[in-house]
Amino acid sequence: MICSSVTFSQTNNQQWRDSLNSLNRKIELSPYNTDLHLRKAAVNLELQQWEYAVDEYTLILRYESKNLSALYYRAYAYMHLRRYDLAKNDYETVLANVPTNKEARLGLAYMFQSSGRRKEALEQLNIVVEQHPEDPEVYVARASYEAELKLYEIALYDWEEAIKRKPANIDYALSYIDLLIISGKNNRAKTELDKLSGRGVATSLLHPFYNRLKKAKNK
Repeated sequence: MICSSVTFSQTNNQQWRDSLNSLNRKIELSPYNTDLHLRKAAVNLELQQWEYAVDEYTLILRYESKNLSALYYRAYAYMHLRRYDLAKNDYETVLANVPTNKEARLGLAYMFQSSGRRKEALEQLNIVVEQHPEDPEVYVARASYEAELKLYEIALYDWEEAIKRKPANIDYALSYIDLLIISGKNNRAKTELDKLSGRGVATSLLHPFYNRLKKAKNK
């Protein structure tokens, strides 16, 4: 989902810091330029400077209280700071203005998930699937959380729905096979692996799954 962490190389960090210095100089000359502040906040996010990003987005929202981009990304920064109630407020404000915003809905679901509110997380995931029934990403998001809760049958269903909508995605197929093995459906997993092998998927990708099936069979 949208709140995954990213590790940056030292070179990339320096490039972003150079960008930040350049933006600071421009902001000194044009302190009320919202676009410059948005760009600076985006660099703060890239550098994982969550507090600075929050400050920057808060400043933008003083000028433009309904700037949805600032609200969404401030919520994203709040999530990294584990300020879940504040993230919730921002995601809900975005959704009050654009109820079908997929990213904000998934962000809200992840906020509930991170704060241990399982029922609310699933409710938001159900809503986003209803709103975007042809988008494979929403099924993946719901399947991933259902699997985490060990709701394997419905998680498998959602993986199948995602694969129907994006059949060429090998990562989806492998995640589906992974869950089949976890849930003890080894024969189905073997069938799916053989299908991928027949499609020419690299043996190096399939071999670990075949090994898992072999070990399960020998237990």
